[in-house]
Amino acid sequence: MVYISRMEKLLFIITRRKMPPQGAEQESFVLYETDAKDDQDAIKHMTPQAEKRVWKIVWRNVAIFTYLHIGFLYGAYLFLTNVMWTTRLFWLVLYVCSGLGITAGAHRLWAHKSYKAKLPLRILLTFFNTLAFQDAVVDWARDHRMHHKYSETDADPHNATRGFFFSHVGWLLVRKHPQIKAKGHTIDMSDLRNDPVLRFQKKYYLYLMPLICFIMPTVVPTLWGESLWNAYFVCAVFRYVAVLNGTWLVNSAAHLWGSKPYDRHINPVEIKAVSVAAIGEGFHNYHHTFPWDYKAAELGNYSFNITKLFIDTMAAIGWAYDLKTVSTDVVEKRVKRTGDGSHHVWGWGDKNIPEEDKEVTNVINPEKDE
Repeated sequence: MVYISRMEKLLFIITRRKMPPQGAEQESFVLYETDAKDDQDAIKHMTPQAEKRVWKIVWRNVAIFTYLHIGFLYGAYLFLTNVMWTTRLFWLVLYVCSGLGITAGAHRLWAHKSYKAKLPLRILLTFFNTLAFQDAVVDWARDHRMHHKYSETDADPHNATRGFFFSHVGWLLVRKHPQIKAKGHTIDMSDLRNDPVLRFQKKYYLYLMPLICFIMPTVVPTLWGESLWNAYFVCAVFRYVAVLNGTWLVNSAAHLWGSKPYDRHINPVEIKAVSVAAIGEGFHNYHHTFPWDYKAAELGNYSFNITKLFIDTMAAIGWAYDLKTVSTDVVEKRVKRTGDGSHHVWGWGDKNIPEEDKEVTNVINPEKDE
């Protein structure tokens, strides 16, 4: 693939600049969730409480998100009542592509390195990620690695122990906790900063983002006769804010309400409704237990995990490879050791579990004896 090699060299030359020193932690993208023991100290460690702080509000961000959500409501009204069916179809395509830029790109590929991608796929996912406008991949992945390494502490950018609103959107409306800056140097981002595609995105982000996220979705629908007004509020604003909130639900709802079949000691939960909104990211208790699995779910059912379908398709054409997953044996042992009993196979409702196994699980899950 001489052409691809030359493309990578060209991107390297365009984006070349002095790299900052590597962080203290190496290969931090592995990010194993702490393996809790069955003692009070470990449980206390796994359920930290956030420091109660007075929010230092960033009013500019409040104004921007207020405008965007008013536009979201108006765009939703137009979507339901006043736009062409082709515009609705284009909205859906944009929603899925934007979501994949976060889920298959920034999250599973770059934040966790759960699979590898060849240059064409990396360029495509970078385009999708810019369409989603949730910051450049390097910045998004840095925050996400912080979220896993310091989950539910003050060094977690969207610490869910500070409540639903904070973990959903409030963290973007206030000044960051000092611990985020203090612990930031422990996250090694050199693997992403050395990627010429991501450097290109980061260098030209302020030019690429408005063009790809707002201008393109507004102009394209006019090709089939849609008005600029409708296209802007439906395909740009409504679509953008819908994807934002779908992503935010992973930070908020998926850390608060649901079952914990894999690890009952951590806050992340399983919630299918979020998986629908975030195209496969709602199986969050599994993901925080096994963050290196490219499926971000045990089963990877395509109806709830469009991202897995996309990655599998890319693997079939040779653009994705080295997909990492977890063996059934490892999952079973973890469920029986730290799960809350809600697993569909090895949980408390399974009549096929031998009585001797239930006795062992009772020791691990003493609260189920009540």
